[in-house]
Amino acid sequence: MDVYCSKQHVNNESNRFCTQCGEPLPLRVGQVVDNRYRIIRHLGQGGFGRTYLAEDLHQSQLQCVLKEFAPQVEEQQDLEKAKELFEREASVLKKLQHPQIPRFHASLQVQLSHKDFFFLVQDYVEGDNYWDLLENRTTEGQTFSEEEVVKLLQQMLPILSYIHSCNVVHRDISPDNVILRHSDNLPVLIDFGGVKQLPASKGFWFTQLGGIRTILGKKGYAPEEQLRQGKAFPSSDLYSLAVTALVLLTGLEPQRLYDSYQGTWRWGEQIKVSPKLEAVLKRMLAYKPSDRYQKADDVLKDLKYYTPAPNPAKTAKPVNTGITKLKTMVVAPGRKRVKTLVGKLHNQTQAVAQALPLPVWLRPFALSLISTSVIVLTLAGTWAVVNGVIQAVSSISIPTISLPKIPGGSDSPKKPTAPEKPTDSNEVNRGNQIIRRRQQLEIPEVFFTLMVNQIFYTKNPEAKGRILTGSSEDAALRNEWFAIAEDLLNKLERADLNTSARRNLGKYSEQDYDNWRRQAQAGQLGNYTIKQLNGDTNKKFDGLFPGQRRRNEKLDKQTFGQIWYALAAEQVSQLGSTN
Repeated sequence: MDVYCSKQHVNNESNRFCTQCGEPLPLRVGQVVDNRYRIIRHLGQGGFGRTYLAEDLHQSQLQCVLKEFAPQVEEQQDLEKAKELFEREASVLKKLQHPQIPRFHASLQVQLSHKDFFFLVQDYVEGDNYWDLLENRTTEGQTFSEEEVVKLLQQMLPILSYIHSCNVVHRDISPDNVILRHSDNLPVLIDFGGVKQLPASKGFWFTQLGGIRTILGKKGYAPEEQLRQGKAFPSSDLYSLAVTALVLLTGLEPQRLYDSYQGTWRWGEQIKVSPKLEAVLKRMLAYKPSDRYQKADDVLKDLKYYTPAPNPAKTAKPVNTGITKLKTMVVAPGRKRVKTLVGKLHNQTQAVAQALPLPVWLRPFALSLISTSVIVLTLAGTWAVVNGVIQAVSSISIPTISLPKIPGGSDSPKKPTAPEKPTDSNEVNRGNQIIRRRQQLEIPEVFFTLMVNQIFYTKNPEAKGRILTGSSEDAALRNEWFAIAEDLLNKLERADLNTSARRNLGKYSEQDYDNWRRQAQAGQLGNYTIKQLNGDTNKKFDGLFPGQRRRNEKLDKQTFGQIWYALAAEQVSQLGSTN
């Protein structure tokens, strides 16, 4: 069985470290740690390690969470520092005894593959984190109501009051670090991996590790003093809790709720709450720590006599326009259509060219072939032919067309020069092999090329506005493009999609999702609900592209969104075959 690191490098399950990048690999299911804790499944991954669901073989198979702390350090002094930090964290967690904080069980130091690994063992909380709950609601066009958010604040603030009284700051409060516990419907604060014990002389615990200062906290949720200066106070946690409340209220990520140019939150625009709650949240979100509430109890006092807004009470409220929900994530507004500027193309050719979201530097180059009905695209150095326009093309070779460099970064290029072909036969063979693999998988070329380019541009924003040529100067970028293409093919193979799902990549639309919803409502998928389809598809997608959904409020409908749809289509087809 293959095991993948966070960079999706493939490894044998017997390996403990990635053979390509050296990253510690996930523990395999069934593995027993410290002769006591058997791994059931992988729960998640953070900057300092992973978390697992495990069973305690010494306590009637009690389920618990095993949190791995695996710093990638080589020097002995760095390892000793890591161990010290780990022990300090464990000592803080040991003294936290609150019914809405997972109970600490033990700290372990285990040697695996001749290297030391550290683990914390805590209670397992059965429930759903608030980010997943929000996603489920937004799928149905709903978010959390003001009343629900106020109730959550009133249930969370006593937890913060308690940890702050223990001189502890959490520093990473966000919707995915709060779990709604199934047993009593109370919120539970998890993931104390970034805790800071007060008073501390030098800010963060993880201040110097391997010579690199690590700032903890999520962008958008953490206040300025935490992200820029490495300082955290009790009021920093109150700030993060207020941001969490705004996200649950609106369904929008913090970046959509904050005007970075004006330095203000979008009150009255995206954020619409009662004046009483707005006043409380504004004080929690004050830029200066000194201007915020200094104690969680003070916030509770101001919320004690909270009365709902005059609107009728609802358990959930309609989602604002542009919300992060499933349908809009996978069917986001399309990019602006581009116009071809070369020659007088026939209507058919121009329509196809305008529908393609070409990069800026390529937009002027839509070349007509075979009665101007075929468009030859050269995207980020891949040089492919659109087989969606001409089905007769069965094989494609490495470029015979090279685009000119754009002087001064202008979008208006000169007439194309003579082609520059790569002289490296290995590079040519590599490109042809990618093409053959894509054809064997029957993945549409337009979709594949756009997908690879989007990933390429994200990793190399400086490449926008310039041309990749066949010269040696661009060899490194071409090789990176090839690596991205190969990695994408590997992931599409791992997705184990049927032929129909692969062939339709690039063709899925919101109508497909609406059809699946109707099928589920009509009972054509058995007892399977659209909510289950969303959850199962999200899990499969996240396994292929970890963090992609969280990094982007909306999955691009022409690239990542198409893969989401294909995974959902595969699931629906399997259900249809069993009913």
